Parts: sequence; C-alpha cells; structure tokens
Amino acid sequence: MPIKPPSVDDLARAARALRLDLSASDLESFRQLLQPLVLAYARLDQLEDAAPIIKYPRDDGWRPAAEQNPLNGWYWRCEIHGAGEGLLKNKTFAIKDNVAVAGIPMMNGTKLLEGFVADIDATVVTRVLDAGGTILGKSVCESLCSSGGSHTSDNGPVRNPHDPSRSTGGSSSGSGALVASGAVDMAIGGDQGGSIRIPSSWCGIYGLKPTYGLVPYTGAFPIELTLDHLGPMARSAADCALMLEAIAGPDGLDPRQRPDLVGQPYSKLLTGEVRGLRLAIVREGFGIPGSSQKDVDDCVIAAARSFEKLGARVNEVSVPWHRDGRAVWIAIGCEGAPTTMYNWKGYYPVAMLDALAHGIAERPGGVSETAKMLSLLGQYMREQYHGRYYAKARNLARSLTAAYSAALNDADLLVMPTTPMKATLLPPPDCSREEYIERATNMGANTGQFDVTGHPAMNVPCGMSEGLPVGMMLVGRIGDDATVLRAADTWQRNFGR
Repeated sequence: MPIKPPSVDDLARAARALRLDLSASDLESFRQLLQPLVLAYARLDQLEDAAPIIKYPRDDGWRPAAEQNPLNGWYWRCEIHGAGEGLLKNKTFAIKDNVAVAGIPMMNGTKLLEGFVADIDATVVTRVLDAGGTILGKSVCESLCSSGGSHTSDNGPVRNPHDPSRSTGGSSSGSGALVASGAVDMAIGGDQGGSIRIPSSWCGIYGLKPTYGLVPYTGAFPIELTLDHLGPMARSAADCALMLEAIAGPDGLDPRQRPDLVGQPYSKLLTGEVRGLRLAIVREGFGIPGSSQKDVDDCVIAAARSFEKLGARVNEVSVPWHRDGRAVWIAIGCEGAPTTMYNWKGYYPVAMLDALAHGIAERPGGVSETAKMLSLLGQYMREQYHGRYYAKARNLARSLTAAYSAALNDADLLVMPTTPMKATLLPPPDCSREEYIERATNMGANTGQFDVTGHPAMNVPCGMSEGLPVGMMLVGRIGDDATVLRAADTWQRNFGR
C-alpha cells in the first residue's frame, strides 16, 4: 500500500503519546524534516520481499460441515501431498491453525483474522511435506493461543474424544482431539505455556515440547520470542520421534535457533532400553494447593516407579524454584507478547502480521476474555513499571534454568504430572467471565516453566482415572530430546496401550 506522509495532526497525536511538548511551528518543522525519511519507506514498497518457496501444489480446501467435524477439531480441510518418499510417507497430519499453510485460510482462533489466507508455508510444513507426509487440514486452536482450555476459540469449543462434555486442553486443542480420535496420525502443535503438553495430557496422546530452538518457528504466529516452540503430537512416542527427526534443525531464518543445535536420527535411537537410566520425581510438581488431584498424583508416581521394573533408578528430588517458576513465566508472557514481533533478525511473515494489525484496529475488542485479561495486565505493567519486571523475570529465568539443570546433574530425567488435574468440563456458553477464565488457566502449574528454560518436556499417557487420561511429564537436559523420547517409547512398549 502507498505510504501516506504524516500531517501536522498526525505528528501532534504522536507527540502527545510520547509526552513531547511541541508547538505548531515545531510540528511543521518536523513534518518537513521527515519527508526524505518517508521516501525511504516508500522505496520499500517497490522492492520485492524474498518469501520462502512454496514447493507442493494444493487447492483452496474447504470448511467442514458440522457432521464432518464431530469434535470441532478441524478449522479447515485440505489435502496436500508431499514427496513420494521419506520418513513420513503414508502419515497424515493436522497443522495447528497458528502455523501458515500457503493458500489455506488461517484464523489463529480469532475472528480478527477471519478471511485471511496465508501466503507462505511455515518451515515445519515444508519439512513435513519434504518427508512425504500428507496434510489433511488446519486444526482449531484457541483465540491467539491464549488458553489452556478448549472453549476460547471463535470457531467454538473443541470436545474431548474421551468425554465430549470435557475440554481437550489448549491451545493446540484441535490437534489433540484429531490425533486422539484417529482422524490423523500426527499433528503440529505449538507451546508457549504448555499448549502441546496440556491437550496431550487431557486427550491421552504423546506430545513433545522440544528443546527451545530445535524446531524452527518460521511461519508461525509468535506470542513471545523467548517462549515460542513448535513440536510433534501423536499416538505414540515413536511417531513423535519420527516427526521430530523430520522437522528439527536450523532453517537459517529463525533467530530462536542456534547453529549447533541440530536434529538427530531420533527414531533410530529408540532402543527400548532404560537400564541404568536415572529418574527424579520432583516433589514440587505434586500436591499443588488448589490444583492437584490425588488420583493424578498417585497415577504419575506409580508410572514413574514402574521404570524400576525395567532396570532404571527412580528417586525423589526437591526443586524449590519450580513453584516460583510460574511467576517468572507469567511476567515474561504478559509483558513480552506485544513487543515480540520486532527487534530480531529472522523472516517476518509480513502479510500475517499486517492482517492481525488490521483486525485489531477494526475490532479492538474482538479477542477472547483470556487475551483481554493478559493484554490488560501486560499494558498496565509496561506503563507503570517500564519493563522492570520483565527484565527481572528474564534475569531470574537463568536461576530457574540452573535449578533444573542442577537436578539433572544427578538424574537423566525429571518426572511430574503434566497437568495436576484430569480434563475439566467445558464451561457453558453463558458462564461468567470468572468461570470462563478459570477453565482456561487452572491447569498449567507444571508446564510454563519449561517454556522459559527451554528444557525438552514430553507428555506420556500413563493411566486412566474415572474414564479420563492422566499424563506424566518427562523433562530432559537441554538438547537431550533423544533421552526423553527413548524413555517415553520404552514406557509405552512395556506399560502403555
């Protein structure tokens, strides 16, 4: 779109926002001085943006009818076939709807983006297709991915396959439901506070939040640069390993990644052997006031102890930082989110960011109650304290990371419940704001900490209680996703369904 040079009135509004006391003559002077700078912006419109190549043909797809979508897990259906051979040949996929698939509508759970069609394939999408996978559509995600429940998307609630009256968990809600119900073999999920692991726990599937930066985030909607993760969700640990093998490694476009953090042949490292492996049950992950259910705690402890039957060693450990880690995550997430789209080197999905900005400008109140709450807190804290608490939280994140890493000096894996409770009931459409938000935020006591620290963390379905799945979380050393996957796979082979 053509650049509109600022008028004196435009500059007066900007000056008021910056609390600058400028006279009419000052404003006119600056208006003239800005003219050559505005011409530089105009030149950008004449230069072609280098976008990732779209390698595989596809049509526009279709929005499924209700009878074709009983759990409401699909946002959009399509059929995109990848390479004829590869690790993922004959495997079908759902792509979380915060991840771009070129030519396919992308809503990110919010009506602010209704009608937007992505113009690029995210790196993970290209890698799935390069490995021979077939993409069957976009899975519903929660509004701006700002919920651990599955009732906040403007597409409507996603229902749990084990009990349709209950939540799947979020924000990768559709991915969890579609994998658990068998609609697809695997799915891409995203995780900034538990959004892969929470729906995996409540739907009874395997889901890995990889080491931070192992999987490129290019082409996905960011929430907070230091928290953003994409990863695999599947009905087996082996399929998670296969998928991670296909999508891991630097793409040269994502500043979250390190050149030395490369993928491994994860599927070939699943030996089925854990003899001598050391697991540490983290005390602070259990008995959380107001959150923990005893049947969940008991099930996870029993599942962890079952590793001893396979020759592993299981002990307990105290990590006092674990409970305080949630406060660190809250400050980083709330204050960092609005500014995360700037000030980093990498590929910027221009059309995606532009569409969201226009949606917010046209319908500023058109976001979920959870997104409003988090935005209000972030705005207040930035205005009142000018980033002081974000900065302190980022500093404290080093202490949190060091606390887990110290525990992992004497253990190979940490163990705790993924979610301290089983899947909760979906709130009714006419519920109060208080109930709406409580059902979106009450399950993440153990998950967000590892988005802050970057340790790989995986949900392992470890049992059922009252007809609902219970999830055990395995946490490994940074960069050691292979051990997490090997332990999960071995547990599944011996004790899983």
